[in-house]
This record gives sequence, C-alpha cells and structure tokens, in this order.
Amino acid sequence: MENINSPVSPKLEDNISTIQARLGNSPDLVIRTYELINRTARVAAIYIAGITDRVMVDDYISHVMSFQALNDRARLAVTPEEVYSYIKENALSIGKEKLVKDINGLLEALLSGDTVILVNGVKGGVSGSTCGGESRAVTEAGTQIAIRGSKESFTETISTNIALVRKIIKNPDLWTETMKLGDVTHTDITIMYIRGIADEETIRAFKDKLQEIKVDMILESGYIEQLVEDNKYSPFPTIFNTERPDSVAGNLLDGRIAIFVDGTPFVLIAPTTFFMFFHTVEDYYQRYDISSLIRMLRFVCLVISMYGPAIFVAALNFHQEMIPTPLLINLASQREGVPFPAFVEAVMMEITFEIIREAGVRMPSPIGQTVSIIGGLVLGTAAVQAGIVSPAMVIVVSLTGISSFATPAFNMALSIRMLRFIMMAIAAFMGLYGIAIFTIMLIAHLCSLRSLGVPYMTPIGPFVPGNLKDTFIRSPKSFMKLRKRLVHNGGSSASASAGKGASTGESNER
Repeated sequence: MENINSPVSPKLEDNISTIQARLGNSPDLVIRTYELINRTARVAAIYIAGITDRVMVDDYISHVMSFQALNDRARLAVTPEEVYSYIKENALSIGKEKLVKDINGLLEALLSGDTVILVNGVKGGVSGSTCGGESRAVTEAGTQIAIRGSKESFTETISTNIALVRKIIKNPDLWTETMKLGDVTHTDITIMYIRGIADEETIRAFKDKLQEIKVDMILESGYIEQLVEDNKYSPFPTIFNTERPDSVAGNLLDGRIAIFVDGTPFVLIAPTTFFMFFHTVEDYYQRYDISSLIRMLRFVCLVISMYGPAIFVAALNFHQEMIPTPLLINLASQREGVPFPAFVEAVMMEITFEIIREAGVRMPSPIGQTVSIIGGLVLGTAAVQAGIVSPAMVIVVSLTGISSFATPAFNMALSIRMLRFIMMAIAAFMGLYGIAIFTIMLIAHLCSLRSLGVPYMTPIGPFVPGNLKDTFIRSPKSFMKLRKRLVHNGGSSASASAGKGASTGESNER
C-alpha cells in the first residue's frame, strides 16, 4: 500500500488504485473518467456520494472541463500540463478550490465532500468544494424554547450555523478561524469572535488550548467543553452551550468567543460566568420589569431546588423548635406510621423522581410526558397510602423537582440535582450548621473558578458595580449604555472600551 504522505503519482491508474485501496473499495466512492480532446487527455473526477451535492458536482465538472479554448489546438499535440493548467485556471475562478499535491491531502478533500480532478501525466490534482448531501432543516430550538424571539436554531451543518449568525451580525469584524481536531475523525472546528470587542489574549489562549487537544475523535461539542475546562473536577459547568443563533450573537457582542463543531447543533460560548446560566434571550425581548421578575424567580427556584429537601430534613431531625407548633404536630402525625428516617425518606423520593424524569426524557415525546405525569401521580399516591413516605415529603420533593426545571441551562440544572443529594446527607448528620458550612465551601469554590481567565462569579467576585444592572435583574434599555466588563485575573477589561464594532454598546448576557 502506498504511503498516504507520498505525492500524487503522474499515472492516473496508480492514483485511482491507491484511493480505492485506502477507502476499502467503498461502494460510495465514485470515479468518473473522461477521454478528452480527441482522446489526447485522460481526466478523472472523483467524489464520495452521500456527502456531496450531486448537482454541484455535475456543474463543477462541466465548468472546469469545458475545453472549447483547447479544441482549436486539438490538431496539435496537447500536453497533460496544458490540460491541467486549463482545469486549474477554470477551477480557481469559481472559488473554494485548492490544489492537492499528496495522497493525504487528496483523501482529506474527498472525505470533506470535495470533488477531486486528476489529469493523467500530472503530479497533482484540483479539488472543488461540492459538500452537500442530506441535512436537517433549520427548525425551532428543542431545548431552549422562547415564547418571543427568533424560532431558528442551529443544525448539524457547521456552514449553516455560521451563516445563521452572520445573518444577525452583518459586520466585517465578525471573524472566523477553522481547524481540524481528532486524529481519526478530523472534525471541523470553527471559532468565531468580533475583532475589536473580544480580548486578543483570550482568543490566543483559547486557540492554544484547542491546538493542544490530542484525541482520536471529536463527535460533539461536549468533547471540546470537557477538554478545555480550566477546572475539570468542578461540578459546575464553565462553558456555556446554546442552540440559538440570537444567543450566540448576543454573547459575541459582549466580547465572548463562539465555538462551532461540525455535526452538532450546540455551539459553545466562552468565557462564561455563573449568572449566564440563569439568563435567557427572552429576558431582552420583554419589558425590563417582567424580565426582572422572572429572573429573580429563577434564582428563588435555584435556592429551593438545592436546599428544599435538605432544610426539611434538618428541621425535622435537629431544629424542631424552628417549626411552628401546629405545623410540627401535623408533621409528627403524618410521620407516625412511616418506618424510615426523614433522610432515607427524602433520598427514596428523590431517586424515584429522578428515575421518572430520566424515563420521560429517554422515551418518545408523547409517551414520555404520559409516563412522567402518570408515574409521578401513581407512585406518590401509592407511597403515601402505603405509609412509606409522608405527604409533606411528597410535597417538598415535588416542589424541588419542579423548581429545578426553572433553570434554563440543562447542564447547570444537572449540577444542582447532584449537589442536592450531598446537601441532604450533610443536613441529616449536621443540621443547619452543616448546611451553612457546606454553603460557605461552595461559595469559596465558585469564587475560585475561572473560565478562560475570567472569574466565574463576576460581577459579585470580583465586584463590578456596573454589571449588576444585568445580573439579578434586567435594567431598562436606557440604563444599559455600556458593554459589560469581562474582568480577567489581572483585573483588565476584555471589552469595556472596545466597542467600535457594535451599534449600541449594550451589555446583554444571553
């Protein structure tokens, strides 16, 4: 077998044999050979069916092989170099074409959806971009639904995703840089940022991180997310992901970087702060008072979803004096026939709720919703009637589970669900004192996190007063004249003063 790093052979048959051998004589490999200019030139057009657009392939081949200019010289001897030069000039005139000099580049072009044209007697070829095939249409977002705003969402095609963002930000300073990651998959990765707004040091550091990745495969943006995180052992996500083009556009205008991965509709956003996971694009489409109220409600739901069962267990086990007497008597009467401690009871109900939720997610949509609703009602009612759990515990766990759905970001909701079990265990052994200690440790851990050098708890730690108007609440548009500062380790602003590319300079975390 010929070395894939060897140059393209001048013999057309040798090149075809090498390609067929390297691709295992794959049935989707299409090789079309032509005898041109009174059979004085042999040319082959090679592409892979399924990942190319057949119409584009036919147009490309007919364009670069229109030899009318050479037909007048057919009576004379036409050399392979003249044919190759003519093809090269015609191919380069329509753009997105490149020359291939070795077998490795030739195979990479074919597997990227290009059509390669080889001329017998010439050491080289011309590849044209004919990437296409079947792809999912642009539809409504499935995980980040907004009542008001754009209904477009990203698809699995990276070129389509980039185009969706360019439709929103029509600015020449919107730059993209492409690379391939994965020693086996050779997945296309594109980073996007707005020059003059995004911090140059952050961009350079992030590109260095990407280039250091040495893995066999990149199948989804989650691979990139896990490989570039600053703190890989933290339960909190430090890279934001979204499938909404307007969310990406808003974060780019805030000086952040977007990472597109071919084959996934989820685009990564970095650097990220903790409060980004509780903001939605719809916050900026509604009136400020409504958006502020809903945003504060999300933070209340965060507290309930993390502390609800833990505080209930701690109050029953250690702090009965904090419960009003009528309520305490009622709770005691409910638990009279329950054979398990409050902690075991809470864990059982939480695990049951998680099982129902996971089953509902994995099953088909119509069936999944039915399983979640009917399963919760039947199991909850049956558990109370059987005396396994108390009605109050069912209410607490149900309220906690529903509150966790109010977190817009799914990965942050998962982290809160995991921490809830740890919080319950600490409350069962140390009461409210243990909850307070663990909360202090959790806040210290959050303040120690960084996302591409930006403190995770910005604007609380470090304290940036100007950013507070778009953190817990959303101030009126007239108050948001300056872009939000992304404070780095050294205290420098990544985007405070570089706003010439934006039209209004508003600071919106989406």
